[in-house]
Amino acid sequence: MEGEAAYGFIVNVDAQGSGLLSDTEKPEMRRRLYDVTGTAFEQAGIRPPRLYQEDRGDGILSVLAPDVPPARVVGEWVEQLHQNLRESNRDLRKPLRLRVGLHIGRVTADAYGRSGRAVDLACRLCDCGTAKAILKAADGAPLVVIASDRVHEDFVLPGGRWVDPGHYRRHDVELKEGRTTAWFMVPGRSEPPEPSEASDPSEATAPSAEPAPDSAAGPDGTPGPTGTNGATGTSGTKASTPPRPPAATDTGGRFVQNIHQHGDGEVIAAERIETLNSNRRGGGR
Repeated sequence: MEGEAAYGFIVNVDAQGSGLLSDTEKPEMRRRLYDVTGTAFEQAGIRPPRLYQEDRGDGILSVLAPDVPPARVVGEWVEQLHQNLRESNRDLRKPLRLRVGLHIGRVTADAYGRSGRAVDLACRLCDCGTAKAILKAADGAPLVVIASDRVHEDFVLPGGRWVDPGHYRRHDVELKEGRTTAWFMVPGRSEPPEPSEASDPSEATAPSAEPAPDSAAGPDGTPGPTGTNGATGTSGTKASTPPRPPAATDTGGRFVQNIHQHGDGEVIAAERIETLNSNRRGGGR
């Protein structure tokens, strides 16, 4: 009934690298996406009305009725999808590669589709940087499966036809809702490859802005003059590139120039100096 939450198994499928496709290439990608996933559901004996689907542009959200055995999805459907992808990708210059997020939980239906935290988690797992990085590292593999911790515990660990728990590897992933545990499997491989660091630009760590080894940074974080001994090189001559003017601050009526001087050299200021704070290190005596 609309507006009431019901228990369901959630399958979210996303196409890897779809953003790199042109407008003329996307319709063919979508046709093949629906073909390989829909054929796999048919082969696993999962059909409407026990199968609900929503179009997601470069993916498909599927919610299965409570009477569909989840082990059938984790085992038979995943294996059929893998084989369908291998067949569909044969001799293609741009093979279709998919990420599949699996979760189970409460789903609410309304006139616009399906919602709930369980749906959110299945989508987040499918779209996480670790999933993208593992599939990117799995050269030649068309598919990576990401199972939630609950799906892994209840339906992967017991094993069964086409389900080998030894092929899954655990990773703790950062999602918008926080850190959670997920289990990754690449069909056809005994274990998934390790994800390379910062493979997803959205999860990359920005490089730290540290000064060069021969630079001395001031207390306010501005780079100091270049050269081994500050404003002068090791031979005592001035560096070929003049030092940048030290940082100045306006304290509300008084113009303060902070000078961080290393050795002998000229003091350069861009404005008139009313107060001069000098911190001299090393140099002549």
